[in-house]
Amino acid sequence: MPDLKSADPWQALRRFTSARIGLGRAGASLPTAEILRFGLAHAEARDAVHLALDVVPLELALRSRHGPSLVVHSRATDRASYLLRPDLGRRLDDASVALLAHATARRTEGYDLAFVVADGLSALAVQRHAPTLLDVLQPLLPPDWTLAPTVIAVHGRVGLGDEIGERLGARMLVILIGERPGLSSPDSLGAYLTWDPRVGRSDAQRNCVSNIRPHGLDYPAAARKIAWLLTESRRLQLTGVGLKDRSDLLA
Repeated sequence: MPDLKSADPWQALRRFTSARIGLGRAGASLPTAEILRFGLAHAEARDAVHLALDVVPLELALRSRHGPSLVVHSRATDRASYLLRPDLGRRLDDASVALLAHATARRTEGYDLAFVVADGLSALAVQRHAPTLLDVLQPLLPPDWTLAPTVIAVHGRVGLGDEIGERLGARMLVILIGERPGLSSPDSLGAYLTWDPRVGRSDAQRNCVSNIRPHGLDYPAAARKIAWLLTESRRLQLTGVGLKDRSDLLA
């Protein structure tokens, strides 16, 4: 018979979630172990926000598995300006505009789909999850779709994808971006989908699939959602509030 005085009834539930549940107490405060865990989680979240994207290995991984890639930069010149000036992270710098113009100069037709991988607020999420998610996602796409070169965006916000997609001539855009870190998820990846991307698009004109990571929405489930949304987006020629996620009906 278990010792009911010392048994922790929350222990079995903690196996199913990384959320802070059943923390207990020591007098009027939390137990020391929980305070230390909280401090560690807070430090990991702060580190994720300030961590710079390691472009070289990311570019090598994407190029070897998904073909040509391009590296662009927003108008934010460093991490500090990126965090203090969100507007700078939504537009390309002049060198990147010229790079995309050169990349598309000889192409007479646009692309069906463009992928952008941007550091966002967690470069850690991008480094860990973006290449593998693309590995799982691309085989689910119709084989006749033309794909633009994958673009890696440094110091990028979600809105930066609109300008990239517009300059590439893409009909649809998916930007994979590091989400704002939480105290249990410093490496959560988000995917934002936009039909007919162009500068000035609002969040109401996008669809979002969030919390992509092994301990959140895993790669196969996220890939199925994104593929379904892209197919419906092409059929309806829209994204955003007019496109409802009914990918669960596939099950």
